Amino acid sequence: MDKILNAAKSLADRNRLRIVAALLDWEEMCACQITELLKVSGATASRHLSLLVQSDIVASRKEGRWVYYRLKKGNEYRSLLGWVKRGLVASDTANADRQILKKIMKLNPEEICRKQRGERCCSKK
Repeated sequence: MDKILNAAKSLADRNRLRIVAALLDWEEMCACQITELLKVSGATASRHLSLLVQSDIVASRKEGRWVYYRLKKGNEYRSLLGWVKRGLVASDTANADRQILKKIMKLNPEEICRKQRGERCCSKK
């Protein structure tokens, strides 16, 4: 019962639901891309992502300085995520996010990092 409760709690937040919606459309996203979508601080995005990982809905992997997130494959919450996806089809927020993500996903993580943190993050070579 605790696993189900944790999953429900993790989806009961607007920004975490937006993250899941984005990951339903994009197989994998860098933390900086998610931060850019949500327009929150890196620490806030990290906290949301951590809760989704703890609830076993999202998995992460590190590649160099970047951390990438994706929905867990073979997820036992597949039915729940299907329900979420169907509910988001008519969502104005989800549809607006899809348009924003088209632009964000065209940028590489270094460009997004420089935009968020300035040159101190990723100086141009």
